[in-house]
Amino acid sequence: MALPTPDSPAPDFHLQDQHGHDVTLAQFRGQHVVLYFYPKDNTPGCTQEACDFRDEHSALQAAGAVVLGVSPDDLKSHQKFATKFSLPFSLLADPEHRVCEAYGVWGEKSLYGRKFLGVTRATFLIGPGGDVVRVWPKVKVAGHVSEILQALQGGEAEAPAPKPARKSPAKKRASQE
Repeated sequence: MALPTPDSPAPDFHLQDQHGHDVTLAQFRGQHVVLYFYPKDNTPGCTQEACDFRDEHSALQAAGAVVLGVSPDDLKSHQKFATKFSLPFSLLADPEHRVCEAYGVWGEKSLYGRKFLGVTRATFLIGPGGDVVRVWPKVKVAGHVSEILQALQGGEAEAPAPKPARKSPAKKRASQE
């Protein structure tokens, strides 16, 4: 399934958060929703992303947004993860990956030559009327929350500046000779 695109209705869902509370997208009508999908609790990239959302949570709220994280992990895993890192927002359990599929983030991945099914890290900014405002497919964690804040505050998030190419040691030696 393809990613929802800006100006299209965001797929509604019904999932449980780490406290066992039912959560639907419809309950947040009238507010911006930052819906972020991540592969797995307690892994380095996912932990960094969650902590970045935690650290900027008050700024995101001040910009009128609710943050919801979604992964295939179960409620118990989400409870431990949220407690361990003092996460002030809901983590939604999608063990059957129905919502991940509805948002087009579930599919084949590859790691060290091994293929498997999993979640592609992506974020959707959903407007107060329930339409997708912005999509960040294949998110790079560093600086991502700042991009979201910038979008919420009406500015277009700039793409991060490319890193300068590093010379390999062999090329470095050759250029010094």
